[in-house]
Amino acid sequence: MSTTAIAAALDRTRSRRSRSTGPAPTGTAVAYLRVSTDEQAESGAGLAAQRSAIEAVAAARGWTITDDAWHEDGGVSGGKAPHQRPGLAAALEAVQTGQAERLIVAKIDRLSRRFRDAVDLMETAADEGWPLYIADIDADLTTSNGRLVARMLAAISEDERDRIRQRTKAALAAKKAAGVRLGRPSTLPTEVVARIIEERAAGTSFAKIAQTLNADAVPTAQGGARWYPATVKAVFGGQDAARLRAIPPAVPL
Repeated sequence: MSTTAIAAALDRTRSRRSRSTGPAPTGTAVAYLRVSTDEQAESGAGLAAQRSAIEAVAAARGWTITDDAWHEDGGVSGGKAPHQRPGLAAALEAVQTGQAERLIVAKIDRLSRRFRDAVDLMETAADEGWPLYIADIDADLTTSNGRLVARMLAAISEDERDRIRQRTKAALAAKKAAGVRLGRPSTLPTEVVARIIEERAAGTSFAKIAQTLNADAVPTAQGGARWYPATVKAVFGGQDAARLRAIPPAVPL
């Protein structure tokens, strides 16, 4: 991320007006956990690992996290905005309405992988008067030094997210070029695909093929009861049809 982009994000947060919250019980905290679909299998980023890190910090500092003060988003990307994550939205509401003193997360990238959103949340916490605590760097974001470290980590996290997306995109493109089939396995019977190929080869329009499939009550790939010309066209141009067309015709005995 460029210096200009970082400065612009900071300028947007400084323009926010302060908001006040009601008094919260002393020593209370809410915890937020997040893991994306890809990270669920990684022990270092898993929900259990995050919970252990947060519990260790809370115990060391004498903070109390009740059973109903744990909020999580499982299988959710850190690139989504806070309001698009029910767990984070609930955690923020708890501190903003004075149900707890502070919000704890295990790592800054659990809070967000977007620099703008992470910084915005840091500044919201400072403006509204509730501490945001990052466990792995032992950073108290009520201090300027703590916020500086967290901002740097947020920028690194967004850069890592962009790199992951680029690597994933390149890997998928390479697999597609190599003829590897991507996406969900087909649920459409081979005979239905073959029928569409044969009727199209005979000059039948996609609309007419759809009509005959509907007349014969042939279900679609998703189990639907209605075929449309666009649906037939998609099957005709799909990988199943390409595979069948690549099979050489049987030689008569």
